[in-house]
Amino acid sequence: MNPRRYQIALIRQTTEHLTVDGLASSTGIHPALVERLIEFGLLEPVAWAGSSPLFDVSVIPRLRVIERLRGDLGINLPGIAVILEMIERLRAVQRENDSLRTRL
Repeated sequence: MNPRRYQIALIRQTTEHLTVDGLASSTGIHPALVERLIEFGLLEPVAWAGSSPLFDVSVIPRLRVIERLRGDLGINLPGIAVILEMIERLRAVQRENDSLRTRL
């Protein structure tokens, strides 16, 4: 009888942070627009390196939604803020609904 052998895989959990320029280049949006979105409160940094905001890579899909709403649909920044808030509330309701369904 052969004893079972298991391999151990080590996973490094590093969080990649993007600067304004890195975020802008990864999404094709001008850095000045990214800074404007930060000032308006549509993008929130996860950390700061001195006076430079740093962003998690998970903000990229949100930035793409903002750019689609702004560029393709012509929605202004206050309108985008309302839409994003509604999307977040809808997702919360969906999570709650899913949770309630699993309890039944």
